[in-house]
Amino acid sequence: MNPLVLAPNLIDHFYRGGDRIAALRGIEQTSEYQPEEWLGSTVSRVGEARSGLASTLSGELLRDLVAADRAGWIGAGHEGASSTSDVGLLVKLLDARQRLPVHVHPERAFAVSHLDCPYGKTEAWFVLDAEPGAAVYVGWNTRVDRAELERRMNVQDSEWMLAHMNRVEVERGMGILIPAGTAHAIDGGIFVAEVQEPTDFSILLEWSITTSTRDDSHLGLGFDTVLPAVSVDALGASELESLVVRHDLNVRTPVPVSLLPELADPYFRLHQVTAGPENTARVNSGFAVALVLEGSGAIEGTGEIEFSAGEVFAVPASFGPWRARGLGQLLVASPGAGWPTSMSEGGIR
Repeated sequence: MNPLVLAPNLIDHFYRGGDRIAALRGIEQTSEYQPEEWLGSTVSRVGEARSGLASTLSGELLRDLVAADRAGWIGAGHEGASSTSDVGLLVKLLDARQRLPVHVHPERAFAVSHLDCPYGKTEAWFVLDAEPGAAVYVGWNTRVDRAELERRMNVQDSEWMLAHMNRVEVERGMGILIPAGTAHAIDGGIFVAEVQEPTDFSILLEWSITTSTRDDSHLGLGFDTVLPAVSVDALGASELESLVVRHDLNVRTPVPVSLLPELADPYFRLHQVTAGPENTARVNSGFAVALVLEGSGAIEGTGEIEFSAGEVFAVPASFGPWRARGLGQLLVASPGAGWPTSMSEGGIR
């Protein structure tokens, strides 16, 4: 089975952005509030049946194709997947033209107990572009009192929240892991490829800068239930450094290069794959989402399909080990090490 080209899948959202997505993908925005594109998604947005689901150019939902041929799409051990359409990850392009709110994603144990889902939402960002001085906020820079955090949330004290967080200025080529439970936010002016667990679970600590309300901000569970899912521990300098890696996208190598911290490997992986005329190194078989950042050529596995800049492919496991031939550069996202067997064996806590 050959990889399939995926149709544009822009998401209307509460924050501005999306022009860099449109430029990369060669598509047109219909609103300045389309700051996300969901790539290779077999899950929809919370509370919505269709929004977020990826489709082929002919309109077939990837979710349905995976469900109809699980072994072909996700390979051996597919019985361990959490559902017939589970592919183990969700990939996004996120182009923020305004600051995103301080928010938190729950870990797997909380999702199992309260949301009837085996996945939480650990995520990672790979920075494709950033305006000078733009930053992300990752975790607390000092331990915060839980009662004080709740009080500051209730009065929407954004200044207090940001002042108590680690501010990290970003630049192209940085990979940043955000473990579930960690408070985080993103400045405007940052464009990232985001790889995450396949859910849409968010707890908003700061809704006042969005179109959401307090009632929209606690996953329908109430803050008494969700606030314990928010870590209040300090994220120290050494721990923060372990969540960040730096890579020069201008460096071309004949082998796939990991773009995320090693701590991300159990959840998902992201590699830079350089297409070259003499490349012999291959990408391992398995489900993957491939985004062509630049150039053109062909993806060669059990078959062959041509690619050009801006295209997105869903790569099935049955395509086997593959390589990129031509001249260009791809980002390739895949599920975590041991997936899907790791899910049936209890997975990551």
